[in-house]
Order: sequence, then C-alpha cells, then structure tokens
Amino acid sequence: MTTISSPRRAKWLTALFAAAACLLPAANAQGYAVDTTDNIRASAKTLAYDMMKFYNGNQSGEIPGILPGPPSDGKGDYYWWEGGALMGTMIDYWHLTGDDTYNDVITQGILHQVGDNRDFQPLNFTASLGNDDQGFWGMTAMLAAENKFPNPPADQPQWLALAQAVWATQAAPDRHDDTCNGGLRWQIPPTNNGYDYKNTIANAIFFNMGARLARYTRNETYATSATKQFQWIYDVNYIDHESWKVYDGGHVEHNCTDINKAQFSYSAALLVQGAAFMYNYTDGDAATQDLWKTRVEKLTEGLFRDFFPKNIAFELACEARQGACTPDMVSFKGYVHRWMAMVTQIAPFMRDTILPVLKTSAEAAAKQCTGGATGRVCGFYWSGGVFIDPAVDKTTGAGEAMDVLAAVSSLLIDEADPPVTNSTGGTSKGDPNAGTGSRHATEPAKPITTADKAGAAICTILLVAGGIAIWMFMNLGD
Repeated sequence: MTTISSPRRAKWLTALFAAAACLLPAANAQGYAVDTTDNIRASAKTLAYDMMKFYNGNQSGEIPGILPGPPSDGKGDYYWWEGGALMGTMIDYWHLTGDDTYNDVITQGILHQVGDNRDFQPLNFTASLGNDDQGFWGMTAMLAAENKFPNPPADQPQWLALAQAVWATQAAPDRHDDTCNGGLRWQIPPTNNGYDYKNTIANAIFFNMGARLARYTRNETYATSATKQFQWIYDVNYIDHESWKVYDGGHVEHNCTDINKAQFSYSAALLVQGAAFMYNYTDGDAATQDLWKTRVEKLTEGLFRDFFPKNIAFELACEARQGACTPDMVSFKGYVHRWMAMVTQIAPFMRDTILPVLKTSAEAAAKQCTGGATGRVCGFYWSGGVFIDPAVDKTTGAGEAMDVLAAVSSLLIDEADPPVTNSTGGTSKGDPNAGTGSRHATEPAKPITTADKAGAAICTILLVAGGIAIWMFMNLGD
C-alpha cells in the first residue's frame, strides 16, 4: 500500500536518530532520574530513542509497523500485535512530552498495517489473526484520535474511522455465537488453534473500544454494546464476584465453565480503563454512573493488590521465576501504566489512589536501567532494584524498553490534556460504515499476490497460529 513517508525520508530519519545519540544523556549507576519534570522529560527522550532502536520498519527492505518477527519465522521475538502496541506507546510519548521526532515514522507504520479493507486485517496476518491482535491496533487508532495525534493525509485512512472499522468487524454476527451465552472467541479463523477458547483479553478490548467510541461520538450504540460486553465478562465469571480478580478465559465445549484462573495485568487494566470511560460517558445518569464508579474502584483495588506488591508492577503469572515470562508478557507493565494514567483523567476521583502507585513503580523501573554497553539498558524485573538482562527471558529487550518508557512518560499525565471527543476538540474524521464491508473470517481469502506477501509466506503464518496456541496452553496450564 502507499505510505506517506518515502524511503529517502525514512533513511534520513534513521541517520538523524543515530546522530542524536551523542546528545542523549546516559543513565547513571542509579538509573534514570525522574525526580523533576525536566528530568522526566530528559529520561523519557533517551528511553524513546533506545526504544526505537528495536524498530526497523522505517529502514529499506523492512516492513513498516512491526517489530522484528514473528518468532516462527526466525526473524525476531515479536508477533504482529506488539507492533501496534509500540505505536500506541509512542503516540502517548508524543502526547505526554511534546516530542514529535518519531511522528512520521509512527504514522507510516500504522497506515502500512491497516489492510485492504482499512480494518487492521492485513492479508499477510489474516490466517493467524486473533480478535485481541486486531483489537490492539484498533485501540492504537482510537488513542490517536483521542490524543489528537496529527491526522493522516486526506487520501489515507483516518484514526477514528479505523477504530470504528475494528469495532464493527468485531461486532459483526460472525464473530459472536451462542456458546457460553455470547462473547468473542480468542481467534478469528475457525481453523485456528484457540478458536474454541473465549478469553478475557479479546472481550476486554472489544468492551474498551466500545466505551471509548461511545464517549468520543456520543453514539448510544457503542455504549449499549460496551455495557452488554462487560456484563458478559462478569456473568461468565471471568471477573471473580468476591475478589474482583480477572481470569484468563474458558473453552466453548465446556460452556466456558472450565475457567483458566491465570491472571494477566493487561486484562485487568483494560477493564479498569473501559469502566472509567463508561463512568465518564454516563455523567448525568447518577445511578448508572455510580455503578461504573464502583466497578472502577473494585477492579483497581484488585489490580493493585495482585500486580503491584509494594506499589511496584509485577507480572503475577510469570515474574516470580526468572525466564518464565514470554516476550508478550514482558510488555504488559507498560500498557498498565499508560492505561491507568489515563484513568486519572477521565475518572478524576481515582487520581489520589492511582498516581502514587504509578510514581513508585516508575521510580523502580527507572532505577534498574543500568545495563548494556550504554549503561542504560532496561530490564523487566523492577522490584529488585538491579538490572537483569532481558536475555534471561529470551528476548532482545523491546518489551522491557517499552515498559519503562511508558512508566516514565506517564509521570507527566497531570500536564497533558485529557482525551478529547468530537465535541471537545477532536479533529479525526469518522465513518459509521467503516468495517461493514470487510471480508469476514468465514469467507475465502483472495489469491495472494507477490506484493501482498511482503516476505511472509502462508506456511509461516500458519506456524505462527500454532505457535501462539502452544504458548498459550503451555504457559497457562489447565
């Protein structure tokens, strides 16, 4: 597809990043300084530079928008969805710091992955696509609209329309069925391993996007959908009714009663953020708003209890044993920091509860970034106060770097504008029909051309699907 950045400009930006390295301060033996606003900005700038060194999508011959991977192809540690997560992290970095150095690269990367139908179902990845994968890219587009990230050229897909397209494809009847009384399946193609699994993260993303689209557009359809989706997650007991722990999912052949009680921080944080958006949206309806307020409070209490011992982010499912976390898991802390920081803007009653925790956690994150030849490489294990090489978890460190960048830059949330709506300054153009003409998973794919392949073969994509499924069930257990 056509992108807005030429190869010449991409090479120029790469050279600029390299030249800028000599201007960046190295972290000292105690890690990055985050004690003042100026130090936070300086630290975030260096962290962003180091983060973008993992990204090759703006280089000649590489694919814009993705981190090196997938693992099954022998090209790197990272699956397609994490490229979307990186783009979202950098959009928030720009919003929080005002540094627009990477904006063109980020815009190029997002637009390259929208696919023929402009719904983040690119042909190269359709065969291994999960609802959560597509949803991460959709949330990045939604964030771009809310943060007033510079709009693409008029002939390119627009941020709000892209988010609406993802929501519409996931709201389509072929994504839902009567098993477990509703809910999205993990995978989209029926032939994929994991199609029989309905997990929290896929449904939390769909809920989250509906809540945010409701607030942005004031369209009740989105709000109704979000309310129904949250209720399904609660009714199927993926949210524990007593402790408010958030569990991973269940299988359709067991009517989703065989609940896998593994807990992941990003699932819980997404539900908190979505509930906060619904709290904000229902302003004026005291009873309904109070219901969402309670949900925000209870979910946050559970999140901090389970994932922030001593107020420092800790990935419960794997972090207790070094080497047990996957490249996916080591990226979750950053999303949690970003999403919970935004909660303080749209549900201000949570500010005094959330910000002190995020501050303590960010300080711990910054302190351990003392590794590598530069003396500022970041690891994943924040609680111990010392750097542990990402190699222990068999990653190159992109997720770990993204985590710390998100944690540090989110300390600037009080200085940033809250997410806009189409009536409070939003400029992104929407399309209520976006996604309604998309090809669905049950329809045959069109023949793949040489241009479509872009270096990825169908057999590779199928291996990715199998690899994700194997990871899921080996790591989560019975």
